[in-house]
Amino acid sequence: MKPRLSVESVENGISQQNLKKASCSNVLTLAYQSLGVVYGDLSTSPLYVYKTTFSGKLSLHEDDEEIYGVLSFIFWTLSLIALFKYIFIVISANDNGEGGTFALYSLLCRHARLSILPNQQDTDEQLSSYAIEGSTDTWQSSILKTFFEKHPKFCKGLLIFVLLGTCMAIGDGILTPAISVLSAVSGVKLKFTGLHENYIVMISCVILVGLFSLQHHGTHKVAFMFAPIVAAWLLCIGGIGIYNIIKWNPHIFHALSPVYMLKFLRSTGVEGWVSLGGVFLSITGVEAMFADLGHFSALSIKIAFTFLVYPCLVLAYLGEAAFLSRHHEDIQRKPIFWPVFIVATFAAVIGSQAVISATFSLISQCCALNCFPCVKIVHTSSKIYGQIYIPEVNWMLMCLCLTVTIGLKDSNKIGHAYGLAVTTVMFVTTCLMAMVMIIVWKQNIVTTFAFLVFFGSVELLYLSAALYKVPEGGWIPLVLSLLFMAIMFLWNYGTLKKHKFDVENKVSMDRILSLGPSLGMVRVPGIGLVYTNLVTGVPAVFGHFVTNLPAFHQVVIFICVKSVQVPYVNEKERFLIGRVGPKEYGMFRCVVRYGYKDLQQENYDFENKLVYAIIQFVENEGLVSSRGYGNLEGEAHDSTDLTLTHSNHEEKMVHSLQDFHAMESGNGHLGGSSLKDESLQILKERESGIAYILGHSHAQAKKSSSIFKKFAIDVVYAFLSKNCREPDVVLSVPHTSLIEVGMIYYV
Repeated sequence: MKPRLSVESVENGISQQNLKKASCSNVLTLAYQSLGVVYGDLSTSPLYVYKTTFSGKLSLHEDDEEIYGVLSFIFWTLSLIALFKYIFIVISANDNGEGGTFALYSLLCRHARLSILPNQQDTDEQLSSYAIEGSTDTWQSSILKTFFEKHPKFCKGLLIFVLLGTCMAIGDGILTPAISVLSAVSGVKLKFTGLHENYIVMISCVILVGLFSLQHHGTHKVAFMFAPIVAAWLLCIGGIGIYNIIKWNPHIFHALSPVYMLKFLRSTGVEGWVSLGGVFLSITGVEAMFADLGHFSALSIKIAFTFLVYPCLVLAYLGEAAFLSRHHEDIQRKPIFWPVFIVATFAAVIGSQAVISATFSLISQCCALNCFPCVKIVHTSSKIYGQIYIPEVNWMLMCLCLTVTIGLKDSNKIGHAYGLAVTTVMFVTTCLMAMVMIIVWKQNIVTTFAFLVFFGSVELLYLSAALYKVPEGGWIPLVLSLLFMAIMFLWNYGTLKKHKFDVENKVSMDRILSLGPSLGMVRVPGIGLVYTNLVTGVPAVFGHFVTNLPAFHQVVIFICVKSVQVPYVNEKERFLIGRVGPKEYGMFRCVVRYGYKDLQQENYDFENKLVYAIIQFVENEGLVSSRGYGNLEGEAHDSTDLTLTHSNHEEKMVHSLQDFHAMESGNGHLGGSSLKDESLQILKERESGIAYILGHSHAQAKKSSSIFKKFAIDVVYAFLSKNCREPDVVLSVPHTSLIEVGMIYYV
């Protein structure tokens, strides 16, 4: 039976997996909606590209040859990078419909086993979203995989490289609102020529505060409303472009010849090369097409860009060049020379909205991959998966954005910083894409090398021009990126050290077995949920209980919540259940798996889901063993017959003994038969209550550690740990049932 697409899901965006059988009208609807989410930033670029390019010493070269040269650079940059690279190539490298830097890195990790996450298991490769394409390796892919296997330091170097691109993208989220809003508001000077610069900055700050204050409502409520504004803006600038071409310079099309780029560099020299950082601003927001792919589909993104965004932008830049070729003095005096101030301001706000939302997604993915402290993630829609809001990050972005706006006050200087951030992100994408072409797509070395050299050289040309502007504002994204990279790397380092400590200090099963079925203490009624970072073995937290407490629960479940390097984990594949020790011990293990874009705060009752999964395992344990399903021996005496639970009949979920008796009377038995005695005992203990046991860990550097390591662990990592969200809050653990065990681990 074919899945039917609901109108609501189409209006608000759905994942690419659900769009495979979408109708033409659904795709067109998504293409229309993408205008209000993806293209706001890109469509506002004409507000500041020419102004930023012809700043500084290049302002002395404002004649037709230079204007034609800049137009030629803009046209070919937009065509080659945005249209050819992203639309035709990069978008195809999606991870189950998800795009962005982490999607490329996730593909590489799965195909080349470069995982940065602990607790990865062979059973994770059986996930439906883990699909590995082209299992037969080429000699090129084999060499590259072997290289990373033999040189783990390069794996860490690749992670740092990816974090650099991610941090530059976060910097983009700070600079985009500043330059877009400031450039749009500057149009007020057309009506009030004597208006002081400070008032422009003040108005911009008010708009920015309002923009960030509205973030908690979620983008889904404004995306569909904003789509007609962006469409109107694009049609407006396209129409005005046609008017300017016809009225001022019908021969402006001659400037599309690449010859004018050479003439431009020859006549302007170093000043022309430095100005290319402003030209690159014409494709700001292009990365958003790939990053926001998960909310739409590749086809809808391609349709919107190819048939509306691209032609309107080309006409707008042609029209600007035609106008400026007859009005050289207006390049600096009139940042925007058409009377569409209100629409331009709205478009700038929409463009900023898209980048801010993308930043939320990036931070969320970093948290899932242990590269950022846990923060509060609010799911802003009950109908649209993936629409999130992060309060701490939102106000942090607002403060940094206001600081940049007030500190620089000039869209030219912000443009220099903006250009460096954008070019770095695109160069990182190009490098990762080249690796994907070899490892994932199994392309030959010639094709990959041609892709890397062609696009890499173009982007390095723009990057070198942007680096030249570091003293004039380009230092801002560098400082911000280094700050965020330090936080991410230290958090990842501390988290991995904590996991290593847990592995080295887990309680041996021999010790547990020597205690006997009573585990050396009184077994009290109820179920004890012991949260651990381990997928095998007994955690040190439980060892503390065995040593210091006289009693423990009749049923013990060790729960490991972990992330897998896939975007989403199917709900039917969420739980991985196993038994710890002999049957009479009443001890189980449950591995709860999430993708890097999954929200780890379920809306359903986790306790009942877990109990139902355990009962399913107990009821089918004999069948699993007889059929030979996944009999994995994690360690000696640790019986871990792991099986995936498929909750296809949620309406028959057993919450209590009363539910079971009701089902018995109605012939609605679980699995078609009466429950086993062990299952009935678990239900009985469920009624007695559930307790949550969490380890409260504190990291400390060893006495023999260097001063730098002591500062990193004892000061920075400790500060981040104290101010991030606690595990009990992340896991939605009720405080009335929470027991915390303090532990110190040395790194």
